[in-house]
Amino acid sequence: MTAHHRFLIAHHLRLIEELEKHIAAFDARIEELLAPLGNAVAQLITIPGVSRVSAQVILAELGADMTAFPTSGHLLSWAGLTPRLDESAGKRRSTRVRKGAPWLKPVLVQCAWGSARTKGTSYQARFFRIKARRGPKKAAIAVAASLLTAAYHMLKNGTFHQDLGADFLVQHDKARIATKLANRIKDLGYDVCLTPVA
Repeated sequence: MTAHHRFLIAHHLRLIEELEKHIAAFDARIEELLAPLGNAVAQLITIPGVSRVSAQVILAELGADMTAFPTSGHLLSWAGLTPRLDESAGKRRSTRVRKGAPWLKPVLVQCAWGSARTKGTSYQARFFRIKARRGPKKAAIAVAASLLTAAYHMLKNGTFHQDLGADFLVQHDKARIATKLANRIKDLGYDVCLTPVA
């Protein structure tokens, strides 16, 4: 290693130290400004996949007062997490989500990937259910919409997160799932008679 290399390394290290000082100053300022919203941060981090930094971003974008949005659907539309209805002459052309909040939407999608990896949650079950039909990216958008809906109701009502469980969708749609499986067996050429177990 020559003197020139040592000079370059020392310069880069000083630059890294300077950037770390700036990051620490920004973190301290963010903590100072979000101190009055400490209870809201504590509420949001109970959602699977939402970290403290993600909760801070959500609150920085939305605030803790949800009266600006009459329903959770209004909030989802503002955030750009609702699919477009692009239909002409009965033909559906596009279901891409529209552009929304540029800082909020990427954080929610990142949280959705995290909650999809959290075992035993309703978000993971929802992710895998939609992924089988529509693919992983659309499933992540759907889970992000579910996370934002949960955050809306938590901030509006002042409650903490209560997960519905991984088998919620199965229990909720038990009759529909049984009928769907019976139809698949009939398609294979077998006769099916459904009788409920006592």
